[in-house]
Amino acid sequence: MTIGQRLALICVGSVLAGCVGVATDPSPPMSSQVVSFTPAVPSASPSPSEASGVLSASFEVAEGRELHLVCQGQGSPTVILEAGDGSGTEEWTRVQPQLAGVTRTCAYDRGGVGLSDPVTGCRQLGDLTADLEGLLDAASIGPPYVLVAGSGGGFIASGFAQRHAEDIAGVVFLDVPMAFLDPPPEVVEETACDHPQNRERRDYLQVEADAWEGRGEIGDIPVTIISNDPGPDAPPEEQSNVEAQQGWLVLSPRAEQVVIDSGHDVAANDPGQVVAEVTEVIEAAR
Repeated sequence: MTIGQRLALICVGSVLAGCVGVATDPSPPMSSQVVSFTPAVPSASPSPSEASGVLSASFEVAEGRELHLVCQGQGSPTVILEAGDGSGTEEWTRVQPQLAGVTRTCAYDRGGVGLSDPVTGCRQLGDLTADLEGLLDAASIGPPYVLVAGSGGGFIASGFAQRHAEDIAGVVFLDVPMAFLDPPPEVVEETACDHPQNRERRDYLQVEADAWEGRGEIGDIPVTIISNDPGPDAPPEEQSNVEAQQGWLVLSPRAEQVVIDSGHDVAANDPGQVVAEVTEVIEAAR
């Protein structure tokens, strides 16, 4: 999950291979800035198998730039899978087929990842949420949505939910940390937009900070925060992981936390748990 393995070793090795945010932040959420977007136009016709609930195609989300989308299953609400940092549709191979038996489930490759086109510049939270908005619009995938996000993808999902609260029927976070608010210089350097390993050209630390500060109640909807307990033998800087993630409980008065011990990459390590928790949220949303 590359950067999405999150800051687990206070950055032993490259941050682009992952570290876990360990600070705690009792401050109340603040509002995030709204960034407008231009509706996109699909660049590819739907797959012939779309009628059976399967769609694999690329769609134009900005002039000359496409994102790749894979949908399986039928029904409402639609599950939108938001992968961790540097990851795409491959993150969900053990989860999406099972969820497709419950409802329509869509995963995508963000810019610079997988089959999607490269991106340039220094991408902020508004750029990332606008891409998802444009993709859903271009592919004619309407609400309601259940957002399922792994690791660093949770910051994007939270930003999208704040902008489209009326469209969100539920949320499931898979070990999404709080923002890394006080990074050491090596983390700043290794998460920079122009770092060679930063395929998404994302301003990782700023995106995290903006999403964390902008979090707030989406609505009276089912929300499940799955948090990994690293155990008593883990380094001290990892011990606050479960407590820190309670900051996401503000997303709904019905939000609850589920603590696991299967590791950070929840979709790969414990897909059965993920499917069960997401299915419960889907049923509650219905």
